[in-house]
Amino acid sequence: MSTRIWLAFGLASFGWGTAGVGVRAAFDEGVPPLAMVALRAIIATIAIFAFLQFGRGEVPRGRDEWRMGFVMSVFNLTLPFILFTLGYQYASAGFMGLLAALIPIVTAVFAHFLLPDDPLYSGKVVGLVVALAGVAFLSLTGDSGLEEGGRPLVSLALGVSAVVCIGIANIYAKKRSASYDPVEVTGMQFALGAVMLIPLTAVAEGWPSDITALGWLLLLYLGLVGSVLPFLTYYWVLKHVTVTRAQIIAYLVPLVALTSGIIVLDERLEIGIAVGGGLILLGVIITGAAERRFVRA
Repeated sequence: MSTRIWLAFGLASFGWGTAGVGVRAAFDEGVPPLAMVALRAIIATIAIFAFLQFGRGEVPRGRDEWRMGFVMSVFNLTLPFILFTLGYQYASAGFMGLLAALIPIVTAVFAHFLLPDDPLYSGKVVGLVVALAGVAFLSLTGDSGLEEGGRPLVSLALGVSAVVCIGIANIYAKKRSASYDPVEVTGMQFALGAVMLIPLTAVAEGWPSDITALGWLLLLYLGLVGSVLPFLTYYWVLKHVTVTRAQIIAYLVPLVALTSGIIVLDERLEIGIAVGGGLILLGVIITGAAERRFVRA
């Protein structure tokens, strides 16, 4: 693969990997879960549409483009953002980052049934089994990575549900990868996500009035670095490699999440997270290696 693709992998992994640390830090600065998701979407929408309007001179207007933006907004943004953000209340950034590593496995399963050129052969099955063993270990040990308390089973259920939504979105995006512009589809999914999230937040939580200055800085980081940057680079990658190979990003996200959580938030690398996470990553690596052998053959 080219240097540009590897650079895109690194940027997307950094954005998504550090987002969990930003979310957990923002909780302490008075930002409620749903408001955090809505404000991230609003900030990202403003940034992208400002670029489209002033950098390109136009915003997307086609019906097909907005239809894709709606699907991606629901399955690749709104539902996963809500589920992951709620999960961060009960487990560490590292724990949730490891669950994000399941995305390639789930995507590979969906690809087998929905993409004729991306079958689920023996190597992928082995990777799936190993990764599921890691999830089982995480659930049985009950380690959350938080110094006090935590509810790892709740976080596990929320994280896996988010992963399934993203797997569906990955297949949908890959099927249409030849027809979309990465900047436009990113902007549309955030704009439509904001439209859905603003009334939901107003009804469920009300708009927060006690967010600190640091909280707003964290929201700005989450909107730009934790949202716009990784989505833009990921959609660009999907236009150049298979959907399974694009999931190499998932090798790096949990490592970034674990490291940044330990350094910035003093989160703990407990035995359950270490062993379960290691098995999940091993499963992802096996799946990726099997896919590369299949492509060469």
